[in-house]
Amino acid sequence: MEGPSTASRAAATCVLLTLCLGCLHVIALRSKLFTRHGGLPSSPEPPISYETFYYDQRIDHFGFLEDGTFKQRYLVSAKQWKQPGGPILFYTGNEGDITWFCNNTGFMWEVAEELGAMLVFAEHRYYGESLPFGQDSYSDSKHLNYLTSEQALADFAVLIKSLKKTLPGAQHSPVIAVGGSYGGMLSAWFRMKYPNIVVGALAASAPIWPFPGMVPCGDFYKVVTQDFARSGLNCDSNIRKSWKAINNVSSSASGLQWLSEEFSLCSPLKNQNDIGSFKSWLQETWVNLAMVDYPYEANFLQPLPRWPIQVVCKNLAFDSPVPDHKLLHGVSQAAKVYYNFTGSASCLNTSQTATSSLGMLGWFYQACTEMVMPMCTDGVQDMFEPEEWNFQAFSDECNGMFGVRPRADWAGIVYGGKDIASHSNIIFSNGGLDPWSAGGVTHNITDSLVSIMIPDGAHHLDLRYSNDHDPPSVRQARALEVKYFREWIKQAKKKPHPA
Repeated sequence: MEGPSTASRAAATCVLLTLCLGCLHVIALRSKLFTRHGGLPSSPEPPISYETFYYDQRIDHFGFLEDGTFKQRYLVSAKQWKQPGGPILFYTGNEGDITWFCNNTGFMWEVAEELGAMLVFAEHRYYGESLPFGQDSYSDSKHLNYLTSEQALADFAVLIKSLKKTLPGAQHSPVIAVGGSYGGMLSAWFRMKYPNIVVGALAASAPIWPFPGMVPCGDFYKVVTQDFARSGLNCDSNIRKSWKAINNVSSSASGLQWLSEEFSLCSPLKNQNDIGSFKSWLQETWVNLAMVDYPYEANFLQPLPRWPIQVVCKNLAFDSPVPDHKLLHGVSQAAKVYYNFTGSASCLNTSQTATSSLGMLGWFYQACTEMVMPMCTDGVQDMFEPEEWNFQAFSDECNGMFGVRPRADWAGIVYGGKDIASHSNIIFSNGGLDPWSAGGVTHNITDSLVSIMIPDGAHHLDLRYSNDHDPPSVRQARALEVKYFREWIKQAKKKPHPA
């Protein structure tokens, strides 16, 4: 029986969620339109309190025929706010439920008192409860037409203008944008596009340069592989060998049954199409582990031990060739570190890899329109099966799914690509363990477009709550970020206010 075509499989590797903060890498396109599991993470951090509000936003900020509105959700905590004129830290919501990002962005909650800041977490249109057309928002491409980063940034700008106009004491409050992953991209772009609205931005783990022609398509997976290589002897090489072992074992019906039982799969593998999805699921698992390789137990995408890749690699430390079944037993035990660390899962569902708080279908549409991020693997400099980037195949998949085709160069045109030196007051923080750093700003561009590198940090570690196990590099990063915040606030207060 034939597996997926080469073009289809190449296209299937190319849709991704910048997770995330949201932050989750999506390997497949059509085959991955599934409901993901998990609720809001339970958290040992101090309880937080906020009020929930809704703002009547225009559906279309840039045209005049569609004059409808929708309710945009936003969360506010003013407990620590020093008014009048105290700063506002504004979280630019990414691709998911805003309460999830609110609960996971401990940095903002911890610095609010220090800065006397109000916290605002704004939900991105088409995610969570902020649905422009209610239950019809995802019904077809016509209703999805207003799901763009430009519309979302305009939402944020209009919301802030309204807050400063209607909240007593906020009229002259300097606003700083904060975001992680896609939210970090938005915070950087927000400062670029609306410098009259925000005085600065913290763009954590924000890959603003993974677009066509900006960085090599294989860099993302090289970083993933490096994470595994440094975490255990032969770990990356044994994962590289596992793909052929899967192909060998799955060539018979008894092999398919053995794989299904060895990996405790909820749905048994029946054919080579299932094997293609199974390998994509494993690939996504290794990518997710690279993003959440935190130095303490965490429950961001899944409940995990501290330094989870080190725990995973203990199962893959074979220093000499081993039979396929023995190698794949190690792989299954490694995968169960990610999916069943708590021991509560009766079986593993290959359609589920992370929290349902992330809005997968919406991000698929965004990737199929303006967020085109080429990805490829060669099986040599990385530990994955070779897959070339094929834009035409990717475009065909998008057209088949949504009836739209991506504009590959649009993000570079509208947001400046690598020619951004004319902007100011943006911090780009990146973790050395985070594969998204491959598309991020990892060097200072100007004195006010600065890079903060966190060598031992995974995906936006600096935005998470502080922890006793935090490496010194992230403690220093957070302190430097607050230093820049203070400078921006001081600069803003020196400027004359408009009449």
